[in-house]
Amino acid sequence: MGDPKFLRRTYDTPKHPWEAGRMAEERKLLDKYGLKNKRELWKAQSVLRGIRGQARELQARLRAGEPQAQRETAQLLARLTRLGVLPVGNPTIDDVLALTTEDLLRRRFEWVVYHRNLAPTPNGARQWIVHGHFSIGDHRVTRPGYLVLSAEEAQISYSPTSPLADEDHAVRAALRERLNARSAPEPAPPVEGGA
Repeated sequence: MGDPKFLRRTYDTPKHPWEAGRMAEERKLLDKYGLKNKRELWKAQSVLRGIRGQARELQARLRAGEPQAQRETAQLLARLTRLGVLPVGNPTIDDVLALTTEDLLRRRFEWVVYHRNLAPTPNGARQWIVHGHFSIGDHRVTRPGYLVLSAEEAQISYSPTSPLADEDHAVRAALRERLNARSAPEPAPPVEGGA
C-alpha cells in the first residue's frame, strides 16, 4: 500500500547507471526532444516497456486461440493508433513490438508544438507551455509531457489569453523570420573567373 503522500515511482532506473554508451544516447535524446531531465526519458521508456510487454502477452494468448485476446489486441491497436504512435490502416502486434522510445517522445506536447513551428526550440516550447501560452481546442495545457492524440493535433494553437496569440507580437515576428531564413535556399557560391 504505502503512504498516500509518497507516491510510487512511475519509472524504472537503469540497472547499470554509469554505462557511457547509454548515457551518451540519453543525452542526445534529452537535447533533441527538450526533456527536462533523464527521469522524463525513463518514464517514456517505462510506458513503452509496459505497452510492449502487453503486446508480447497478447501475442502468446492469440497463438493459444483466446477470443478475449483478440478483443484486447484490437483495443490496444486502436488506442495506439488514436495516440498517433501507430499508422492508420492495419497495424499489427509486430508494429507494436517494433516501437521505439522516440516514437513515444514524438507524441509529447512540447515536441508537437515545436514540430508545428509554433515555438523556436523544443526547450522554448517547453517554457511557453509551462507558462500557459498554448491550448488544445478550448483547454489550456500546461504539461509539456502530455501525449497528444492524433485528433487533437490540428487543434493546437496559441491560448486566446496569451500575448503570443497576437500575430504582430515581436516574438512571433522573430519566429517567422527564423523559419523563413531556415527554409530559404542557400545562395550559390561565387564562380571564379579564369583568365
